[in-house]
Amino acid sequence: MLDLRGYGPMLLEGASLTIEVGLCSLVVALVLGTLTALAKLSTSRFLRSVAAVYTTVIRGIPDLVLMLLIFFGGQVAVNNAALALGYEDYIDIDPFIAGVLSIGFIFGAYMAETLRGAYLAVDKGQREAAMAYGMRAGQIFWRVMVPQLMRHALPGLGNNWLVLLKTTALVSVIGLDDMVRKAGLAAGATKLPFTFYMVVAAIFLLFTTVSVLLLHWAERHYGKAYRRA
Repeated sequence: MLDLRGYGPMLLEGASLTIEVGLCSLVVALVLGTLTALAKLSTSRFLRSVAAVYTTVIRGIPDLVLMLLIFFGGQVAVNNAALALGYEDYIDIDPFIAGVLSIGFIFGAYMAETLRGAYLAVDKGQREAAMAYGMRAGQIFWRVMVPQLMRHALPGLGNNWLVLLKTTALVSVIGLDDMVRKAGLAAGATKLPFTFYMVVAAIFLLFTTVSVLLLHWAERHYGKAYRRA
């Protein structure tokens, strides 16, 4: 029987926080990814240029470096702005918020490329046929575009989610008491680093396995919706 020396509940608490960070970051990434994809598909040269710079820079810098830059840079920017407004007390940004925004900002660039590619993969003739049939814009989007777009986007979105979920392990470096940080504290107290980090690896494997099963279900669901469309 695996002996965690009483640190099991603490690891479970950290695992819960890890999932919270992952899901909240996913929401931020999808919102940013959608806006960036729309910007890349727009007729505005300015919007396309801004979106291109964002995706190129983010995808070219390591995630850990970006997280540290966003966290510490954001800390400095907030305090400088507060000081300019006459507020002299130091503002300490919550590590949870900082971690969620950092990961969401990073993966928004990857989501954007996935969503843009999925949109372009849908045949334009589908929209034209729906318009000729007399369907309204909302009906075209939900009944024609979404089933086909999701069918093309899900594999990429799923891969991004799995990588994002593993990237949550980096939030421990900015002081958030996630599963990895708690495992480090337990390992330091018990001198059993292999045991606790193996438990963390197993929990991450469980998370990703459940995610893969859910993604397979979603692919089958939208596959049926695509055939109906």
